[in-house]
Amino acid sequence: MTEKPKYDRRPEVVPSPKWVRVFLGGEAVADSKNPLLLRAQGHLPVYYFPTEDVHMEWLRAAQPGTQVTEQGEGPWPDPPPEAQVYTVQVRDCIAANAAWRLEKTPATHPELAAHVAFAWQAMDAWYEEDEQIRVHPHDPYHRIDVRLSSRHVRVVIKGETVAETDRPVLLFETGLPPRYYIPKMDVRMDLLARSDKTTHCAYKGTAPHYSVQVNGDRVENIAWYYPFPNYQYAPIQNLIAFYQERIDGFDVDGERHPAS
Repeated sequence: MTEKPKYDRRPEVVPSPKWVRVFLGGEAVADSKNPLLLRAQGHLPVYYFPTEDVHMEWLRAAQPGTQVTEQGEGPWPDPPPEAQVYTVQVRDCIAANAAWRLEKTPATHPELAAHVAFAWQAMDAWYEEDEQIRVHPHDPYHRIDVRLSSRHVRVVIKGETVAETDRPVLLFETGLPPRYYIPKMDVRMDLLARSDKTTHCAYKGTAPHYSVQVNGDRVENIAWYYPFPNYQYAPIQNLIAFYQERIDGFDVDGERHPAS
């Protein structure tokens, strides 16, 4: 068996150096500078807080067998079956079955014993340091690099050149194909129409989508842009990116890129 390279040995439970707070009803129900981050393969990461950093007086134990409330768009890992589920109540603000604690040492991750986790969507707000974090926690092993480029990029949809530029901004994100963000001046905006679709990225922000109407055909939700990206990714603001794996022609420096 071939040994995996050292850089691929990523721990599933990571001590986080970040100051993390969870708010409900205007109060920090958890406030910790020593949280743990569970990175379950194929799932979104989850913060676990030491019991001493949680206002346990605001947590009310649910009946055995109670399921945790919907956590929002996933995939989120399910709490272990031995976890005690809690309803969180701060004055008149109630989040039913929105927290769980590993009362006993779990077999898979013993370091999570006596730690509390919260259903992301059920809470009012999450902060890392003094910045609000949306959608889900950031994975320390998930990297995004944004680079200005002079590559020649051409986007062809249904036989029509919809975009062509020599000044794209390239975004490299762990686990995803490179994305090419194109200035609107280099896009046939007359062929694009705003769609109802909007996606949310914990790293980059909120992205409205475009459909393309060309030669009598409409290709739905084929492009997107970030009108107000998180400041770390300011170079892609208001630039247009296309799902190159869904269109018939995506050329970079004269070479046709196959579908990813």
